[in-house]
Amino acid sequence: MSENNALPAIRQTQVLKAPISKVWDAVSTAEGIAAWFMPNDFQPVVGHEFHLDAGPYGRSPCKVTEIDPPHRVSFRWGKDWTLTFELKEVEGGTEFTLIHDGWDPEKVTEFGQPHASVRENMAKGWSGIGQRLASILEG
Repeated sequence: MSENNALPAIRQTQVLKAPISKVWDAVSTAEGIAAWFMPNDFQPVVGHEFHLDAGPYGRSPCKVTEIDPPHRVSFRWGKDWTLTFELKEVEGGTEFTLIHDGWDPEKVTEFGQPHASVRENMAKGWSGIGQRLASILEG
């Protein structure tokens, strides 16, 4: 089966100069996620349904699919995407990997935008969001 037309996951890894417990709090609590990403009513409970408040795009429905403290958080975002935060203790801090998956060149978002163009914008956006996370945790 050929997967040539599939769009790859956005995957960004950075080392944060913060202990894993501090990074975990930033990616597994509503307050933590709101500080660097979007307002939300997240709870670290598998099956919990919540919303990300995407400002002009409205409230995106989400559902927690995996919680593995303090190493992994994963949730469905909207109708197609999965967002995963992976944490690993390394010398000098925590390696943080963000994986945004579920891209399909045949699909459009809830707002009628093709996945391919949205993915490009999101890939750029995630690097800025990663910098914001670093500045909060390392500040």
